[in-house]
Amino acid sequence: MLKDIENREDIYLLVKTFYTKLMNDAEMRHFFIDFFDENLLEEHLQTLVDFWENTLFFTGGYRKNAMQPHLDLHQIKPIEKKHFKAWLSMFNSSVDELFLGGMAHTAKSRALSIATVMEIKLFEQNK
Repeated sequence: MLKDIENREDIYLLVKTFYTKLMNDAEMRHFFIDFFDENLLEEHLQTLVDFWENTLFFTGGYRKNAMQPHLDLHQIKPIEKKHFKAWLSMFNSSVDELFLGGMAHTAKSRALSIATVMEIKLFEQNK
């Protein structure tokens, strides 16, 4: 039986599962080439855990600008609408495979909000 997202360890499992999907997907893997280095991947996963822990539990542990690296990446490797759909689908399926409950639902809802805002900002940048 699945449990809800309760702590940092749960978030780590979620982002690790999610990134495994992204890095193995033919449409998405080119965005994540740098993370095929295990040390860089682990560092990035910890940053993601900080981000999601703050997003879900309001810990205050994430103080970086989450948007800027994506804006920079978009200049080198354009992120298209299909990539946002794939990102969201893989995130949601990762949540659904691992967790069930109110916080799992909140994670998926916040991911949709984040993807929507990011997509708007990326496409405004190209005008």
